This record gives sequence, structure tokens and C-alpha cells, in this order.
Amino acid sequence: MFLQKPSDHDDPQLTKLGASRRFLIKAGLSTCTLLALPAAYASNPRTTIKQLALHNLHTGEKVKSVYWEKGRYIPGALREIEKVLRDHRTGKTHAIDLRLLDLMQLLHRRMGARKEFQVISGYRSPETNRMLALHNHGVAKQSLHMQGKAIDIRLPEFSLADLRKAALSLKVGGVGYYPDSNFVHLDTGHVRYW
Repeated sequence: MFLQKPSDHDDPQLTKLGASRRFLIKAGLSTCTLLALPAAYASNPRTTIKQLALHNLHTGEKVKSVYWEKGRYIPGALREIEKVLRDHRTGKTHAIDLRLLDLMQLLHRRMGARKEFQVISGYRSPETNRMLALHNHGVAKQSLHMQGKAIDIRLPEFSLADLRKAALSLKVGGVGYYPDSNFVHLDTGHVRYW
């Protein structure tokens, strides 16, 4: 019924909604895209650039970089971001999940933030993660930090509770709230919160 092009005999409501074959094919492709990539990651067609400003609190390094422009990620900018988000204990870098960068950019925009994200932890090497897990029962042995899919941050112009609330409102990935340690954890794993 819905795979046929609407005709004069079809329900006027369906015709009004544009349930044509082209519409349904586009809708099907959009649905597949949304299943693979949550809606919060989808690019706004009016967005011409995506940028992030980060300040690594352990190294003092900062980066403010346009990492996406004209529909493409910029390799040099991604390398700059990876350098700032490296494991500060070992100096090792790792590719950062592009969805994590997009999630942070979306969160920054959603909050209307003007200041940079303060980074407590970005990428963690397996060695660093093992060491941290031995001393802190809250560190996951298979942490997404080791895959470049997690970050611990704060935004100095907003309360931690407001940052958490905004991150939860995106309904994307994991959001951890650590008020005693003064950071919010974001990751691109399954939707969950703690």
C-alpha cells in the first residue's frame, strides 16, 4: 500500500503527507542513517563549520580548531585535537571518535557556551587505564577512553549539574556525573547514565 505512488484514488491524507515512492525511499534511507548515527550527531544543513575549543588541564595545552568544513573533516585539525587529548601520562595519541567531537560541538552549541571545554581526561592508553583501575574502583577495565570514544570535561561558565542536564537532553551515548571530582563524562557508547 505505501510502496505505490499515490493516485487520485488514494487517501488524501497520505497524498498530503507526500507518501510518494520517492518520499518513502528517502525516508527509508534517512531511517537507516539515523539508526547508524543518532539524530543528535546529524549535521545541521545550515552549519558550515564545526569547531571545538579545548584546554587540557594536565598539560596546559589548548586548541581552538575548525575540524569540519564544507561537509568534510579536516585531517590537520583532527591531529591537533588528538594531540591535546592524548594520554598525558604516556604521551600516546589515538584517533578520537568523530561522533564524540560532534557530540561535544553539539553540546557546546546547545548550551550557548562561549568558553572552551576543560579536559580532565581524553584518550587513555591501556597502561594508564590499568594503573587507574588499580587505584580507583570507578575506572572501567574496558573503558571507552582507551578507544578514543570518551572524555571527561567541564565548562567553567556553567555548573556541572547544568552540563549534565544538557548532555542528558541529547539522549546520545553515556553521561556520567562526578560532582566530587568536578567533571562530566561523555562517551559514544550505548545511551545510559550514572
